Amino acid sequence: MSGEKSITALLRGMSPVLNEGDYVFCTVNDAAALQCTDVLGTFREKEGLTAIIERERADALGLEYSFVAAWITLTIHSALDAVGLTAAFATALGKADISCNVIAAFYHDHIFVGKDDATKAMDVLRTLSSGGEPK
Repeated sequence: MSGEKSITALLRGMSPVLNEGDYVFCTVNDAAALQCTDVLGTFREKEGLTAIIERERADALGLEYSFVAAWITLTIHSALDAVGLTAAFATALGKADISCNVIAAFYHDHIFVGKDDATKAMDVLRTLSSGGEPK
């Protein structure tokens, strides 16, 4: 059940998938403000609880956000202690002037990029996966 650790195998097999929908990062002081919303992910910081949720749901709850993201999943099962994958795709996206926010879950890495950069990000990731040099 352990994930892949080889950077060569990780890059070759990352198979990025663009998930449907618009996602936002919101912060609340109390999880009750989310009203049992089906959140994609949360992280507790001393300043508050960050929640990643669909934009439509954030709007319905009146939550503030400043960044609308597309969600890309790298479908390869990467080990949590694998070295180099995040650096490789973040560098490639950065060279293409694409900001990314990364969540490493147990099975997969998830990348959030600006909604308007989704298509370009997918092209960069596919090129990186095929062994080419992203533009």
